[in-house]
Amino acid sequence: MRKERSRVVLAVLALVLAAGCGANDGADHDSNDNKAPDVPKTATGSLEQLASRAECEPNIQTDAAELRQANCATGDGKYVLATFATDRGQREWINEAKDYGGSYLVGRKWVAVGDAKVVTALRGRLGGTVETGSSHHSGGTGGTGSTSGTGDTGSGGGEHEGHSGHDMG
Repeated sequence: MRKERSRVVLAVLALVLAAGCGANDGADHDSNDNKAPDVPKTATGSLEQLASRAECEPNIQTDAAELRQANCATGDGKYVLATFATDRGQREWINEAKDYGGSYLVGRKWVAVGDAKVVTALRGRLGGTVETGSSHHSGGTGGTGSTSGTGDTGSGGGEHEGHSGHDMG
């Protein structure tokens, strides 16, 4: 089970890193086009129900008892939506994944992972809390990441060299 979870974390992170490479193009996270939308009550439900609320047609990648994961693409961009059987399983997965950086929209037993701009837009549909992972690149923010009720967290940035080899399957 741990090996499968690690494989899933790597697949999600490959998508996050691919979406994040060059996505900022020097833009500051406080720019006017990246304002946090009004935040609804945090969504609950199955992967399909969450995807519907997020206006995504889910492409299911993992369908296991402890974890269900789908790739999604909307007008806001690409992201991964995952649901978990337990709160503990979710937190363990997030804690492992956050070591690789990225932006995470977190609800009860679900998480959406993608570029900060995509996660901010999703928060307007799904509610939840935005968490950012630690940058593992030199010169990054380091530490344990941050949690924000506003979605205005930012991350360490840096180059994403060496991540193109992650296996998405």
